[in-house]
Amino acid sequence: MVEEENMMSKLITILLIILANAGTLMASEVNVYSYRQPELIKPLTDKFTQRTGIKVNVAYLKKGMVERMKAEGKRSPADVVLTVDISRLAGIVSENLTQPVQSSSLTKNVPELYRDPDNHWFGLTTRARIIYASKDRVFDGEIETYEDLADSKWAGRICTRSGTNAYNVALTSAVIHHLGKASAQKWLEDLKSNLARKPQGNDRAQVKAIWAGECDISIGNTYYMGKMLSDDEQKEWANSVRIIFPKFKNGGTHVNISGVAMAKHSPNPKNALKFMEFLTSPEAQEVYAKVNYEYPIAPGTEAAKIVKNWGSFKADNVNLMDLAKLRSEALKLTEIVNFDG
Repeated sequence: MVEEENMMSKLITILLIILANAGTLMASEVNVYSYRQPELIKPLTDKFTQRTGIKVNVAYLKKGMVERMKAEGKRSPADVVLTVDISRLAGIVSENLTQPVQSSSLTKNVPELYRDPDNHWFGLTTRARIIYASKDRVFDGEIETYEDLADSKWAGRICTRSGTNAYNVALTSAVIHHLGKASAQKWLEDLKSNLARKPQGNDRAQVKAIWAGECDISIGNTYYMGKMLSDDEQKEWANSVRIIFPKFKNGGTHVNISGVAMAKHSPNPKNALKFMEFLTSPEAQEVYAKVNYEYPIAPGTEAAKIVKNWGSFKADNVNLMDLAKLRSEALKLTEIVNFDG
């Protein structure tokens, strides 16, 4: 009888150890919902796992992240949301799908302009919304500000993608912030009048149009230059243009961000925080920025050599959440002027 009790006790102990270890194994993961392709963040997820032993599961979503998380509710496996563009970050927050995070590491590595005032999201890298200009047909100093895009001298010489694209909406939001609603509408009307063709394609398609002689300047994100230079077919397009960093007359160059947030119903919040702190570390930011041809934002970090070669700029001094609040107004103005029509 005593032997049976001892045996039972040992079995219970073994079971408890197995269950405890199983719990640890189950907890040693972090689930990421991402709008960025897995290969763009794989160098970081691999390094994080190597250092911490925490497995990173990435669900790459092309669209519908908000809808998916809302449908999943409290059962959502998402721990961390990784995305680009301030409107997407603000949208996830406004739908009550994130939670505030308190971390001295995060606030140290992410400047105030590039994090949510309520600590729901934190920036990782920036990209500037710049002008691609023909090397042959646009002279140095010929265009220097975003306001210049509305000058009639550029009539029939500008290409751009849809005005309702997230990147252009963010720029229009910045125009509203600097110029006011009425002047922003006039700016959109004049910019539309200067277009060489109806808005179409992506940012790279506009550079191709410059190369083909359809227009002389276009609006685009900085990182596309890096992507084009690394593509055999598109390298010729890239070599036909140079980058101009415009600014607002009363401000700096408009930038947007990639960023990270903790999901409201994160099943692994401790691991999620570790992953967020790792992503915002100076070392990780430089790796992430290099892979994506972007600019790290942690104090003391530097962009990759290829990116630095494009030139320098002073980022606009505005918290991106302030621009996110103007998104609906920017969309409304874009529709009023029938920008894409």
